[in-house]
Amino acid sequence: MVQVMDAREAREKNRRPAREGFNTLYMGLNRYHRTAETVEPDPNALYPVAFLVEKEPGSVIHPHFHVTEQFQVVVGGSCTFGVHEVDGVAVHYTGPFSSYGPITAKDKGLAFFTLRNGFDQGAQYMPEKRLNLREGRQRWQHREATAEVPVVATAAELSALPAPRSDAIIEPAADGLGSWRHRLPPGASITGPDPATGGGQFWLVLSGSLVVTDPEPLAPRSCVFVTPDDAAARPVAGPEGADVVCMQFPVRPKH
Repeated sequence: MVQVMDAREAREKNRRPAREGFNTLYMGLNRYHRTAETVEPDPNALYPVAFLVEKEPGSVIHPHFHVTEQFQVVVGGSCTFGVHEVDGVAVHYTGPFSSYGPITAKDKGLAFFTLRNGFDQGAQYMPEKRLNLREGRQRWQHREATAEVPVVATAAELSALPAPRSDAIIEPAADGLGSWRHRLPPGASITGPDPATGGGQFWLVLSGSLVVTDPEPLAPRSCVFVTPDDAAARPVAGPEGADVVCMQFPVRPKH
């Protein structure tokens, strides 16, 4: 079943103070939104998690890894992301037990989404968790990909498009991993990749607006999750057009 969260609703209901900034939950659970009564989901189950992290200038996220795979999308500010200098939008993928970082916010601060298709208990920081990383590597090899997105399109640029334009950001792999950018003029539609070829898809609105499941268009920084059992997404651009990113996870292993 397709899940949708509009950025306006998420910010109003789910924005919480966090270390050196804020954390806004869109889907699932993370450590800032759990309670004593929270029952953790099965870590092997398909379970979409999406949240927006906002960091103050100069804040640092130290090298770490997670036991589940994830996409991270920088949507504002600037940072050093490992060895990559990012000033604008960038898409970053890491597989399970793939250490990355540090992430250092620069003078404009930093805003990025974390998007997962499974529940994760939290960051495993290095070097303290090096033994856990070595154990995980017996099953999972390090896998990481980073790609910057050219300047996000304005409403005027989207309106001037004669037809939808699609480009691969992370080139599709044999196991389904991939990411695509779609720019749509007002009222135009696009058909996404077949969800059955991967382990779930997140769609993220960068600018403009997008109609997915309801007549009301989704605002910028809204996100959508499409399961492998769903039909291919066919979103429609709102009156301002839409600049969106689609990210597909690899096919999930059977446990």
